[in-house]
Amino acid sequence: MRSFAGRDILSLKDFERDEYYRVFEACDELAPIAKTRRNVDMCKDKTLVCAFYQPSTRTRLATEAAMHRLGGHVTGFADPKMTRAGDFYQESIKDTVHMLEYYGDVIAMRHFQQGAPAEAASFSSVPVINCGDGWGEHPTQILTDLYTLRNELGRLDGIRMMCVGDMRMRTMHSIGYASTQFDITLDLVFPPDMGPTKEWEEFITRKGGRINKWKSVKECIDKSDCCIIEPVVQADYTKARQDSDAKKGLTPAEYKVTRELLAKKAKSGYVVLHSLPRMDELPMDVDDTRHARYWIEAFNGVVCRMALLALVLGKLE
Repeated sequence: MRSFAGRDILSLKDFERDEYYRVFEACDELAPIAKTRRNVDMCKDKTLVCAFYQPSTRTRLATEAAMHRLGGHVTGFADPKMTRAGDFYQESIKDTVHMLEYYGDVIAMRHFQQGAPAEAASFSSVPVINCGDGWGEHPTQILTDLYTLRNELGRLDGIRMMCVGDMRMRTMHSIGYASTQFDITLDLVFPPDMGPTKEWEEFITRKGGRINKWKSVKECIDKSDCCIIEPVVQADYTKARQDSDAKKGLTPAEYKVTRELLAKKAKSGYVVLHSLPRMDELPMDVDDTRHARYWIEAFNGVVCRMALLALVLGKLE
């Protein structure tokens, strides 16, 4: 297995099975720190630089919280308009990253352009972690989700996962790539104009993965063990920012996971994940059912990013 020390975390396409389990082992080791709300001194000599060119609540704050839990330092920006990268000068990724690498020991980047973190990594002497790049990937979120499912279901091999939403989204891309390293069957539910790309499907099937396509949640929820939900009413991920307006639509019933459906058709141990934020695709009355695990998922987001930071900074081997 390759060492994580000094390594960029850009994509799950090249993640090997043993590497997933190494991340999960690191999560198990560090989870007690987060559970007891402690800050340790593991990374007291390290600084995280957050470069977020696109809005984020959970990913940015979970990554920053992870570094604080490890005793490290945090700097960076959450609004590129307040930097030279987002004002009159529109400073290039190359020039920005050449500066950021002097300010810290690891860079966490979210960007509206697909491939931007990989471009940053090509110029950086310190590790770069992809925290979401346009329609590209979201590796830290899916590592979090897989860790949560492993804990809640007791396994990853042999499960069926219902994926609901826009299959062009970065989370769905990362789920697909990850599924090829486990015996996971994907049940995809999506609107006709939000289907997966041909390249993505071909990659999964070439690697031995299995995909089923469905027209509604109702058709397949009883066949799966868990679901990962994303909105079909969503912002444009190729933009730095998109404000809400009165034209924002509602989610068709085919793509909703409701309390009623869960009660009537889901298995008793069914697990519902949602990376959030949500629209009306996951009503709030699901929150107090036995199936809801998205708050645990949010907590695990801190734990998983603690693990990744500790590994790439060489504090765990």
